[in-house]
Amino acid sequence: MGVFALLSIQLSNRVGIEKSLFIAMALILVATLARGFLSSSWLLLATSLISGIGIGIAGPLISGFIKLHFPGSLGVASVYSLSLVIGAALATTFSIPLFHLMNDSWQWSLGFWGVLALLGAVFMLPLLTKGKQIQTGGMPSLKITNKRVYLFLLFFGCMSAMFYSITAWLAPVAQSMGMSAAQSGLVLTLFTVIQIPVSFLLPIVVGRKGNRKRWLLLCAVSELIGVALLLGHMSVWAATVFLGMGAGGLFPLALLLPLGEASTPEEATSWSAQTQFGGYLIGSTGPFVIGLTLDIFDNSYTPALVAMMVVLVILICTVWKIEQKKQLEISQ
Repeated sequence: MGVFALLSIQLSNRVGIEKSLFIAMALILVATLARGFLSSSWLLLATSLISGIGIGIAGPLISGFIKLHFPGSLGVASVYSLSLVIGAALATTFSIPLFHLMNDSWQWSLGFWGVLALLGAVFMLPLLTKGKQIQTGGMPSLKITNKRVYLFLLFFGCMSAMFYSITAWLAPVAQSMGMSAAQSGLVLTLFTVIQIPVSFLLPIVVGRKGNRKRWLLLCAVSELIGVALLLGHMSVWAATVFLGMGAGGLFPLALLLPLGEASTPEEATSWSAQTQFGGYLIGSTGPFVIGLTLDIFDNSYTPALVAMMVVLVILICTVWKIEQKKQLEISQ
């Protein structure tokens, strides 16, 4: 997703945002449906690669699409972030029931979700067939023209490192603290469910009332409290509530950073692609580093949780720097 985010810029320059999004949905559709016919782990990895390319292309383009068709409306961005959380919740909730419904076939349980990619492609067709594409004068660029993008990138990297680490390791951490496998599954469900209202409402609140810095810091501190509760072997449920509120707010606000400051669809696409390129590469190391610390420190989660707190401190410092520079630019 990180490496191929930059491809969205070149593709958009060649065929436009709408056609590029259609191509991305087609890649996701083919890869996901192909999972219904898998017979080896290598083919599973291949479909993950292809769908990851599609998602990597689509992510930045959606920012440009929103800026192009809904200029000045950050509420649409909140719908976008909400849909990502709801989609993840639906997939994690219903994949196992689908597995049993489809004669215990994990292939078809995974392949079923290609239906959503098909719907996404179908919804793009009116913009392709009826000439509704909006032409603009500029083109997205691979070159970083705004130094603030480096701060956006670091923020997105820390945010995604935390998000993927929590998603991958929260259930095992809960089990290490005495919970059963079923209970740890409910913990992960709670983490996902809490994000839904937060990811929808917070971008709207920020868009109407402003003071983005306060909400970014509150969300980061919320995650910090959640990790601290786990580190102190306190209530997993309370920790999960704080982690869910923090993640639910940080993710949509991370998407809004380049979108909110870009003045054109081309800037929105470029800055989002550059932010997600570096951000996802940094974020992908999160679950790996936690697994590595478990191998090194005899399956102790303490070093991993300390590392997560360090990441959150870096995230808080980055937020402070982003807002400090913004205030300087406004004053100038």
